[in-house]
Amino acid sequence: MKKIKAKFTLAVMVIVAVGLMTGCAYNTKDLNEQLVMATVWTQTSAEYRALCYQSFNLAKMNLDAFLATHSGSKPVAIIVDADETVIDNSAYEAWLIGQDFGYSSKTWTPWMAAGEAKAIPGAAEFLNYAKGRGVEVFYVTNRKMVGYEGTEKNLNALGFPNVDKKHLLLRTKSSDKQERRDIVAKDYKVALLLGDNLNDFLSVFAKKSVADRFAETDKIKDEWGRMFIMFPNPQYGEWEGSIYKGNWGASAAEKDQMRKDHLERWDYKP
Repeated sequence: MKKIKAKFTLAVMVIVAVGLMTGCAYNTKDLNEQLVMATVWTQTSAEYRALCYQSFNLAKMNLDAFLATHSGSKPVAIIVDADETVIDNSAYEAWLIGQDFGYSSKTWTPWMAAGEAKAIPGAAEFLNYAKGRGVEVFYVTNRKMVGYEGTEKNLNALGFPNVDKKHLLLRTKSSDKQERRDIVAKDYKVALLLGDNLNDFLSVFAKKSVADRFAETDKIKDEWGRMFIMFPNPQYGEWEGSIYKGNWGASAAEKDQMRKDHLERWDYKP
């Protein structure tokens, strides 16, 4: 009888231990907590707004300088990314916090359809300034075509110019934007490119390691703030994929560890 009780007790302990281990496993809800600081900074810091205004002010000055010397026969255009460059999706990121799942088309598609993204500070003013100078605005975004109507509605509601099928170029097959940039460059002289991701400017950055992205960025350091205008986005991007070495399917615990493995820590022993 004592042996039976002992075996039963051991079995219960094993079951409880497994349950506790399962319940305590690091999950996507835990990983999403890491979005808090980046998202609250985007939504509440005046410093973020200042950086956005600074980028658009720089773009305006560079556009004026370009137009002052442009003498070609082609009309002038600028190419802008959409998400986190001219529209702010931080409300979607904030919504993910507390959820046990990450970004997916299942939730991103309804977000696009809702058309509730806000304008990045200074975006509407700059884009309409460009239009007033006779410059056409092309929106080259990796939103998929399923989101076209919602995106068009969203951009129009924000008062952005040139929101039509010619100028709003969503992703069809490849996430590589070069083909769409080439379509614009065929008939227009591109004065500026604006984005929050290195892939918004050149394809050479795609699927590169952290070190390689640094190296490629340094090679064209004179273009940043000139033809290429970068916007801050600490919430997501290709930079995150480089940390995972392209393994977006890694578990939440694995992603957490890979993020922490890339931290440069102070070597101090109190």
